[in-house]
Amino acid sequence: MREPLPYAGGALDRAAGRRADPRWIEAALASPAAVVVPMWSDKCLVTETGAGTGTGAVPVRLARPAAAEVLAAVPEPVFLGLDGAAAVFAVDLSGLDEQSAAAMAGATGTADIRALFQGLRADRAAEFAYATGLLRWLREQRFCGACGGGADSREGGHLRVCRDCGRLLFPRIEPAVIVLVEAPGEPDRCLLGRHRGTGPGSYSTLAGFLEIGESLEEAVRREVAEEAGVKLGEVTYRGSQPWPFPGGLMLGFRAVAICDEIQVDGEELVEARWFTRAEVRDQLGPRRPDSIESYLIEDWLGEESLPAGRLAREDVP
Repeated sequence: MREPLPYAGGALDRAAGRRADPRWIEAALASPAAVVVPMWSDKCLVTETGAGTGTGAVPVRLARPAAAEVLAAVPEPVFLGLDGAAAVFAVDLSGLDEQSAAAMAGATGTADIRALFQGLRADRAAEFAYATGLLRWLREQRFCGACGGGADSREGGHLRVCRDCGRLLFPRIEPAVIVLVEAPGEPDRCLLGRHRGTGPGSYSTLAGFLEIGESLEEAVRREVAEEAGVKLGEVTYRGSQPWPFPGGLMLGFRAVAICDEIQVDGEELVEARWFTRAEVRDQLGPRRPDSIESYLIEDWLGEESLPAGRLAREDVP
């Protein structure tokens, strides 16, 4: 699968061995070379550029000398990493109304990073997605889940510590599997389903969250069996994608079904069917460009037919 996937490929050095030193963080923030990324309510603050040229909205990144007002408005900036010698910090202006936050940052409005993705370099998209997820976690993890005590930020925002019991609270990552399932025989076909609440023709690959005590391959098998009634043979890992909206990690797989019988659950899926490559190209149209699903499907579309006699295996390689 092509690398990097969307929201991966970040170029920042997260400096994990240095960010635990509050004096180092303080000095990095005070440097005139520092960069500040202001965010508002899970959205980028943006400026509209190139009026009439179609270039659209660009996320705001402030040089340290221009960021004094923004920094004064937040209790603690969050350290994202080093861009060369420059430290990059994110600040959350969600405590302000949208118009005030935009004015303070010199922005004209706000936009979801997923709407801006196609106009950004891969490393910039990764940076803003990273900031979105980390700031969201800090807003929501203000208290300890064990004793209910208040939690203080440490390590530039990458850790909280409970003031009462001392419990260490790290950002929560929610892994989910997504899989392109191939039919066991000829012609080459893949399994796509239509989820409840989507319109006719809105087919997608199958996906679901990992459960406690479950391997990734087991999660793939369970999700496909539960939703589509299809039993899988070979399951192969293909790649992963950060999805920090708010804290996901998508793990992509390919799998081969043992038989092509389908029985949808009627809950998650209302319809599922096997599609040939021609049908995927002609009937389904473009996929979401920033999703690992697009890459799984495009990889499959771009492959030559496998030799005849391919067998589905029940063992996991």
